[in-house]
Amino acid sequence: MFGNDMTNDEITRLHDSNVVDQNGDKVGSVGQIYLDDQTNRPTWATVKTGLLGSKETFVPLAEATMSNDEIRVPYTKDFIKDAPNMDADHHISEQEEEDLYRYYNLSASGVATDVDQTAGVANTAGVANTAGVDKDVRVDTERRGDAGVNRDDEGSVVRHEEELTVGKESVETGRVRLRKHVVSEQETVSVPLDREEVHVTREPIRDGDTGGRIGDDADVSVTLHAERAVIGKETVAKERVGLDKDVVSENKEFTETVRKEQVDVERDGKVDPKGH
Repeated sequence: MFGNDMTNDEITRLHDSNVVDQNGDKVGSVGQIYLDDQTNRPTWATVKTGLLGSKETFVPLAEATMSNDEIRVPYTKDFIKDAPNMDADHHISEQEEEDLYRYYNLSASGVATDVDQTAGVANTAGVANTAGVDKDVRVDTERRGDAGVNRDDEGSVVRHEEELTVGKESVETGRVRLRKHVVSEQETVSVPLDREEVHVTREPIRDGDTGGRIGDDADVSVTLHAERAVIGKETVAKERVGLDKDVVSENKEFTETVRKEQVDVERDGKVDPKGH
């Protein structure tokens, strides 16, 4: 619960916080804070959701708690995102406020003021309960019609333009897989092999050698040897094949139609496009 008469530092801390749901899941960062006009107590916050925070969704702070830089609210993330879609940049109408209270099952109390954290100069003229706050505090008088606050809106209109917001997301574009398979091929190797061969030698008997009788040493045998090839196989690691990813950047142009408002000056029933 947030107390009354919060200081400027405390409000700034709210702006710099993230909103988490009842399960502790992050919903988004805080966009704007709305204060009660009577008590200066934060009553509503907008949380930035969608692509790059392009959408702001209202969430009540009546039962919210603050811990470190997180605002915990007693709702789920999906429930908050499904809240009525409203533009946080304009004053909320009574019907829009009733829709919010009805969606969150709350009863309305007090008049909310919108604290704009983007302004750096105090602008609190006509607002009695914002003394000491150096941010741009504007009272939602279009919604409530407060008699004590004067707004010089006559004689001017607000012109709006659509701007392109570009975000990036990572999508799967393909899959590469390394797969091994066995290929058989014929391989020929040359191996030198030795073998023994026999040939006949003849020597004359030297003088003095005695000879034997006829018939002695009739049979003589010699054992021959030869080498033969023994073919075997073994598995040898040759190389390691892997996959590396490289990031390649390229510029692509996208064309989209945007709308913008133009202001023409109508003088005595005639339109002056140049405003003269």
